Amino acid sequence: MSSWSCDKCTFINPPQISECEMCKSSPPPPSSASTSTSSPPPPSPKWSCKSCTLFNSYKTSTCHLCGTRSSVLSNSTLTDILNIDDDHHHHHSKDKPPVFYPLRRCKRKAVDSPEHDSANDSDNPVDLTTEKVDSGKDFGSFKILSYNVWFREDLELHKRMKAIGFIITTYMYNPRSTYTSDRRHVPVSEPTHEVTPDIYDIFKRSTWWNVYHCSVSSEKAHSRPYFCMQLSKLPVKSFSTKAFSNSIMGRELCIAELEDVSGKSLVVATSHLESPCPGPPTWDQMFSKERVEQANEALNLLKRYPNVVFGGDMNWDEKKDGQYPLLDGWVDAWSELRPNETGWTYDTKSNQMLTGNRKLQIRLDRFVCHLRDLKISSIDMIGMDEIHGVSYIKEKKVRTEIKQLVLPVLPSDHYGLLLTISSK
Repeated sequence: MSSWSCDKCTFINPPQISECEMCKSSPPPPSSASTSTSSPPPPSPKWSCKSCTLFNSYKTSTCHLCGTRSSVLSNSTLTDILNIDDDHHHHHSKDKPPVFYPLRRCKRKAVDSPEHDSANDSDNPVDLTTEKVDSGKDFGSFKILSYNVWFREDLELHKRMKAIGFIITTYMYNPRSTYTSDRRHVPVSEPTHEVTPDIYDIFKRSTWWNVYHCSVSSEKAHSRPYFCMQLSKLPVKSFSTKAFSNSIMGRELCIAELEDVSGKSLVVATSHLESPCPGPPTWDQMFSKERVEQANEALNLLKRYPNVVFGGDMNWDEKKDGQYPLLDGWVDAWSELRPNETGWTYDTKSNQMLTGNRKLQIRLDRFVCHLRDLKISSIDMIGMDEIHGVSYIKEKKVRTEIKQLVLPVLPSDHYGLLLTISSK
């Protein structure tokens, strides 16, 4: 038996599960031999949830997964739910989320695309299986990678995760490194997060996995539909989590307290702060107040440590949330080292995989640091390259014509941030 996709919410469930972990629906009936030669029915049009990006039937008005209301009514016609072109966008609400047909893999490769597929490099990456975990005694510099890897399991999941594995083996080859995996979350009532067991399994089968300490056990990973995790090559004193007191989406602060690094303590923390979830009729459910409170709560919990790096998808929008609430002695690494650069980690213009979405350029992902014995040396944005030879088709209605957009695939809808810290 293989994993099965729920007909109702599209969540990928393990084979042994008799009902969907997300919506409790029954699995689809097995294919009948008598109908094996019949042509499959065309896919019904769906709308993409602005909060969690799940595709839902156009006949429903709320997301099956997170409960967010759609921008269209349940009795909408097919024409009503198709996205409009940019030229006519001013005739409609600027906050209306983009709606597309279901995605399909593109069978043809991009023009002039090299035959070499970087995503497949992680099938045979640098051999890390015999690499020894560094004790940290000869500390020179320390790399920390924060990456929102996108939970979209219907969009080349394996190739995207392999591409991220290739990024890890490329940028994080130094034994003195930590990989902080911080994925987008969906509004849920329990303190669980959006790292799926399938993503966990893909990473765990990778050759680079064995040199890391992981904050999530295999048992825990397969007992929860979503979660956050941290990985560290350095020995870890403790992994811990602290749920935010005001979160309705199950958001929490994840803390990794590392063993002494050249006699210095170091704490690496990550979180994914409350997500904005605008929806009809008011379109004002931005949860800015909750997000600001969570940022303050996190820093107040972390300030007792002498050396702290706090990074992740903060969902921060300075137009709505104001300046990030840094305490005395804390710095925003990007603003400190690259003050003249925008630092947009979510950019629908530069990330061609997101072509067709409404324009959004924002610095959602950040590193904020409080370092007494260490210093920030550099910060870079990574994961900005397309996966060679991989593309998909997104169908969009432009005026009265349905166009097929052949788009590249990147590792994620976010770019990653790579921070380097060193001794003073």
